[in-house]
Amino acid sequence: MTVSQIWKSTKFTIERSQGKVPGTVIFRLSGPFTARDMHGSLSPIALRNTFESEADGGSEAVHILDLTEVPYMDSAGLGMIVSHYVRCQSKGIRLFAAGVSPRILQLFQMTKTENLFPMIASVEEADRP
Repeated sequence: MTVSQIWKSTKFTIERSQGKVPGTVIFRLSGPFTARDMHGSLSPIALRNTFESEADGGSEAVHILDLTEVPYMDSAGLGMIVSHYVRCQSKGIRLFAAGVSPRILQLFQMTKTENLFPMIASVEEADRP
C-alpha cells in the first residue's frame, strides 16, 4: 500500500508598500517561501518585478523584507533573497530582514548568509522617521 503526503500550506504572497521614511520599501512576505509555493502563486516574471525597485538607490534608500509570516523557506526562497541583496548592493540600497524566525535563521546560518544584511526584530525598527 502506497501512502502519499498531502501538501497543506497557506498561499504564498508578497505585498509591496512604501514605508514611513521616504525611500523605504517594505516587502511583506506571507506563507511558505518555497519554489512550489512562490511559483504556484506568482509567475517568475511577476515575482521578479515585485522585487524590482523604481528607486535609483543612494544612501537614503532602504528595502525591508518582512519575514514575520514566513514559517519556512527552501533554497529557492533563499536564492530570491540573495538575488535581491545583490541588486540592492549594485544600486546602493540598504537591505534589512525583519521578523526572522529561528527556523529561517538556521537556514541563513547553515548557508553562511546570515551576515549579508542586518536582521532586525520588526519592520518598525528600520522604518522610523
